[in-house]
Amino acid sequence: MPEKAGEVFEAMKKPETYDVHPKKIDVIQTHISWVFLTGEFVYKVKKPVNFGFLDFSTLEKRKQFCFRELEINRMFSPEIYIDVLPINRFGGSLKIGGLGMAEEYAIKMRQLPQERLMSTLLEKNLVTRKHMDELIQILERFYSKTKTFRDQGSPGDLDSVELNWKENFEQSEKYIGVLLEKPEFDAIKKKVSSFMKQNAALFHHRKKNGFVKWCHGDLHSGNIFVTDSVHIFDAIEFNDRFAISDIASDVAFMAMDLDFRGSKDLADYFVNRFIEKSGDMEIEKLLPFYMCYRAFVRGKVTGFKLDDPHVPAKEKEKAREVAKRYFEFAYQYSKEI
Repeated sequence: MPEKAGEVFEAMKKPETYDVHPKKIDVIQTHISWVFLTGEFVYKVKKPVNFGFLDFSTLEKRKQFCFRELEINRMFSPEIYIDVLPINRFGGSLKIGGLGMAEEYAIKMRQLPQERLMSTLLEKNLVTRKHMDELIQILERFYSKTKTFRDQGSPGDLDSVELNWKENFEQSEKYIGVLLEKPEFDAIKKKVSSFMKQNAALFHHRKKNGFVKWCHGDLHSGNIFVTDSVHIFDAIEFNDRFAISDIASDVAFMAMDLDFRGSKDLADYFVNRFIEKSGDMEIEKLLPFYMCYRAFVRGKVTGFKLDDPHVPAKEKEKAREVAKRYFEFAYQYSKEI
C-alpha cells in the first residue's frame, strides 16, 4: 500500500481530520475500501488498489468512482448518500473539506445503526417475509428505471459472463490448497463451462428480451439496512461488466446470501415471490449457475484480505474461514447446475 494511503488511513482515525466533530471513530475494512463511522455520518475512502477488474490506483480514478458511486446509489437510497468531499492537505495536516490540495476523496453518507444491518438481523431471526416483499418492490422500481441492454455485442452478453468466470478462476488459482482444494476447483470450472456452452441460446434469449440491465451487482444482506423501511446501498460502480448483468444474477446473489447465513426459508420465499411478481419463470433454470457464481466471487474477494497488509492477523484468520465456506457453497451449488 502506498505511503500516502497509509497516511490518509491514520489521519482518518483522528477527530480533527473531519468536517464534523465525531465523538468516536470506528473503522470497517473491505478489500477495496476503508469505511469510517463517526456516529452521525459515514466516510468511505477507496483504497489505492488495482485488482484488474477494479482499478483505483490513481487519485483521479478514485475521485471519478466516488462520484459515480454517489450517483448510482442515490437511485436506491438518496436519504443515505450525501456528497463526495476532498481530503485536503494544508501544511502537514489533512482535513476533509479543508484548505489546500486534494490528497484523497471520501463519500459522505448518513450513518444508520450498524445493528440494523440485515446481516446482523438475520443472526437474530428478525428478518421477515415482509422485508423480502419490500426489498422486491425496491428492486422492481430500480430495474424499471435502469438501462436495458438488448443488442448483440453490448455489455452483459454471454461473452461477459464467460469473461467474469475466466477472471474468477485465474484470480483464485493462488488460493488452491489454501481456501479450496483442486478437485473442487476443477469440478466447479467444468460444470459452469458446460452450462454456458449448452445454454448459449438461453443467454442470448434473455438479453434479447430485456432481462440484461444495469443491476445492483452486490446485492447481499451486508448492503441492506432495515429500520422503519428497507435501505439498499453500495451498488457496484467500478466495473460495468459486473454491474450490467441478467437480473437473475442479482436475485441469485440475495438468495445465496440468505442461504449462506442460514435462512434458506427466506431465500426460497424471496426467489419464489420475485418470480411470482415478475413472471420470470426462467430464473429457476439460471439460479444454481448464478448462485454458484456469487458464492465463488465472495470466496475470492474475501480471500483478498489475506494479501492486505492493513488487515489485522485476527481478521485475516476470520476471512480465511469465511472464504473457505463460500467456496464450499459454490461447490455445492455447482452440483445443481
